[in-house]
Amino acid sequence: MQYTILGILLMIIMLLYFKVANRFNIIDKPNERSSHTEITLRGGGIIFWFSALLYFVQNIKDNYFFFTGITLVSLVSFWDDIQSLSNKIRISVHFLAITLIFYNLNVFNLMPLYGVIITYILAIGLINAYNFMDGINGITGLYTLVVMGSLLYVNTKIQLFIDAVFIKYAMIACFVFLFFNYRKRAKCFAGDIGSIAIAFWIIYFILKLILVTSSVIWLLFLAVYGVDAILTIIHRLYLKQNIFEAHRLHFYQILSNEYKIQHRLVALYYAIAQIVVSVLVIFLYQKIQDSLLFIVIIVPLLLIYTLKFYLMKKSNLKLNT
Repeated sequence: MQYTILGILLMIIMLLYFKVANRFNIIDKPNERSSHTEITLRGGGIIFWFSALLYFVQNIKDNYFFFTGITLVSLVSFWDDIQSLSNKIRISVHFLAITLIFYNLNVFNLMPLYGVIITYILAIGLINAYNFMDGINGITGLYTLVVMGSLLYVNTKIQLFIDAVFIKYAMIACFVFLFFNYRKRAKCFAGDIGSIAIAFWIIYFILKLILVTSSVIWLLFLAVYGVDAILTIIHRLYLKQNIFEAHRLHFYQILSNEYKIQHRLVALYYAIAQIVVSVLVIFLYQKIQDSLLFIVIIVPLLLIYTLKFYLMKKSNLKLNT
């Protein structure tokens, strides 16, 4: 009953946001680098912040730092959705928000200095990678459901590390968002506020799980996105492109834009790939060494990613596009 009420509340909030977005012309206009062709409402991912808010008001004691952090990244991201901000401002706010959850999780005392620095780099990188990967209908919502579902399973069956209700609030927000986004013609896009807010949420959960279990294998719950995002950045750096500018070089963009595979189907492929990875991680946890598990997961994903270059060559798409 609690979750049904939450779903209804979030649905009402989303419908009210549509009126606001229409009123203030908060829209996404396609350009030559876009994967969509129609003007669509932007910022529908604000639903993730509202879901976090609804959880916070019921659990105020334990969530000041998380909620303050997700509010900071959501505000700056929503501002960026309406009016572009400099990368320095966005990254500075991301750094501050990450610092808040590091303090909350006692990272500064549990890790050596070099570990803290590496974790900062990974956390800020993951936030931006999640944003880079949000480019077609359904991909952010479906992929996030898989990640949150994996974390919920671990929390229930392997290692209790967080209030399960907290995870479920994020999942219900995903279902509501997907109702409007997982369509041939999406009613709304997540925008920076959606992809970055939910990435922040995921980072908080995974970091807490890593600290509780003293194992980094849970990063593999983001392996599919991670491989695509990191290798595409490397590809663009090789081409001497500005990695912060819009482009069409992610593997999912090649599939949806150049090969005209329906967006929802490509998004489903990514979700299924991550399900396979997550199942392997859970099944092999503590059965093989962490380093070997990374190899078992990452090497096949690297090989799959190389298919992008074959497809680009086959379609006569220039590698410096």
